[in-house]
Amino acid sequence: MPSRTTPSRPNSTPSTPGKTKKAKGPARPKAPVAPTAAGPEHDLVDDAVHRDLAFGALDLGGRDAQDVDIERCVFDGTRLPGTLLERATISDAVFDRCDLANLRFTNSRAFAVAVSGSRMTGAAFTDCALQDIVVEGCRADLAGFRFSAFKRAVFRDCNLEGATFQNADLRGVRFEGCRLRGAQFSGATMAGARFSGCDLWGVAGVQSMAGVTVAAEDAPGLLAGFAAELGITIEG
Repeated sequence: MPSRTTPSRPNSTPSTPGKTKKAKGPARPKAPVAPTAAGPEHDLVDDAVHRDLAFGALDLGGRDAQDVDIERCVFDGTRLPGTLLERATISDAVFDRCDLANLRFTNSRAFAVAVSGSRMTGAAFTDCALQDIVVEGCRADLAGFRFSAFKRAVFRDCNLEGATFQNADLRGVRFEGCRLRGAQFSGATMAGARFSGCDLWGVAGVQSMAGVTVAAEDAPGLLAGFAAELGITIEG
């Protein structure tokens, strides 16, 4: 009598789907172990190199410097309004309660930088590489980030009203609890960017927002922007 072959039974245990990989957050700045107190000799001049320094309430406003290199420095209450830094590199730095109004950071790079409780009104970060950046609790209305590329960046609890991100690379950037009324995103690359708890009323350049994630409660604020770009009149 021929042997009977028992048909193989399909595995009744469902395969566990792969877990969604969580996006990596910004790296924290590496604080200096024993920073030296900065003094008048640590000014922002061409080709200056500043490492492991603690800048207190110094007034460094109105400077115009190129090729400055700042590494592992802490700025606490430092004033830099109207300063121009071109081709600068800032890494592992902390800016707390600083005056950065109308600061111009041009064709420069910043890595592992945290900015908190600072005034950034009208500051311009143009054509820059910005990686591992956290901006928290700052007044950054009318700030500009045109043609800058972000990687692992978070804006949290900031006033960004009227800010411009034209032609910026914002892929994966997180905006959390920010006021973005009238902000400009025309020409930006934004796939993977996320908005949560944000005021998006009247933002411009919404056609650049393909691939972004917006919290449900934030979505109505985009209506005016969509209407304006599509030529729709909303009657009240």
